[in-house]
Amino acid sequence: MPAEDSDRAPFTDHPLTVDGKTAVVVGGTSGIGRAIALAFAEEGANVVPTSRSAERVGTAAEEIRERGAETLEVTCDVTDRDAIESLADAVVDRFGGVDILVNSPSAIARSTVSEVTESEWAHVLDVQLTGVHRTVQTFVNRTGLESVINISSLSSELAIPELVAYSTAKGGIDGYTRAAAKDLGPDVRVNAIQPGFIATAQTADAYAEGTERYERVTGRTMSGRIGRPEDIAGAAVYLASDAASYVTGEIVRVDGGFIPSTF
Repeated sequence: MPAEDSDRAPFTDHPLTVDGKTAVVVGGTSGIGRAIALAFAEEGANVVPTSRSAERVGTAAEEIRERGAETLEVTCDVTDRDAIESLADAVVDRFGGVDILVNSPSAIARSTVSEVTESEWAHVLDVQLTGVHRTVQTFVNRTGLESVINISSLSSELAIPELVAYSTAKGGIDGYTRAAAKDLGPDVRVNAIQPGFIATAQTADAYAEGTERYERVTGRTMSGRIGRPEDIAGAAVYLASDAASYVTGEIVRVDGGFIPSTF
């Protein structure tokens, strides 16, 4: 039977907002990470976008300031624990803590199982999987973290040619997300977003309208189009907000209906 009205918590107790929160977005200077960082800024959060490039960090920080949000300019290499520690120090010193951590680091090797080199394999997994763990471990031990959002990929489920290292790392992210949610709950919620085919600066040519890949992907996708980074940002805002206070250990697929579609 439904609960009495007096027993129901109003939705306003769990607002769909990140206003006033502080977010660190690793890989927040390009592609999906940048879109998430800007969306957080537009919704009133303090946002620190970081990557290895000082130039990109500066550009992203300026875009965040243009949206009226507070930020810092700090570079970070997730293969270097000292760099992650320095990032955490800087953000805590400026904002007093971190509420939201988004992990969207970038590393890819286009090689098959028989061709991928030891160094390619090691680098992709170090950035995409071990780097995520280093970052989560650092921030959760020091900053009063509430929500972790890891960026996964459909490649963790699909057989995509020449992405063996990347697919392995993203499959690991799915498992890591569930394990971390168990270990860190109930204080910290840990979820992942599994994007579909998203047009970014790196993939724009491959997914350009009229190409064979564009036709193949859009023909199967229920939404009938290639995704945009902003499509992923909306899911991130939800998962970071108090509206998702009962959501943890989930892999949230945002693919326009590609996976459940049929030919």
